[in-house]
Amino acid sequence: MPQQDSKRKAPARTLVMAVALAVAGLVAFGASMLERTSTPSPQAASAPAALAPAEPNPVEKIYFDAATAALPARASEALARIADAARASGASVLVSSFHDNTGDRERNLELAARRTQAVAHALEANGVAPDRVVIVKPVLTPAPGDEREARRVEIRMQ
Repeated sequence: MPQQDSKRKAPARTLVMAVALAVAGLVAFGASMLERTSTPSPQAASAPAALAPAEPNPVEKIYFDAATAALPARASEALARIADAARASGASVLVSSFHDNTGDRERNLELAARRTQAVAHALEANGVAPDRVVIVKPVLTPAPGDEREARRVEIRMQ
């Protein structure tokens, strides 16, 4: 009789062990994701850059392609991360764009403003209330320098 009870309980034990392993895997995955979002990846040159988490108001930078205000595909992860943090903290999000002084000044200002709007709309689409997105006037990036820096939008929690 005890051997029969043991055989009946074996599938239940197997199921409990499988569930425990799955939960442990999910916990490990969640911990690794938290670690990943709190430290910059080695691929920071091609992805949006994040400053060290020890900084009080870390800055995310979204780099745009030349002559366009279309959000780069690589920006979606950073925008989702910022939106999650803004929703969780209730903080406002400061969005500022940059441009250079080559070419037509008015066109550069207009393009920088459209890039800022694209980022603001993406944050709103990710659940940040429009009244918590603060847009700052475009800033001139001094030349010479990295061309990418003149095509960036910076996002900071405040």
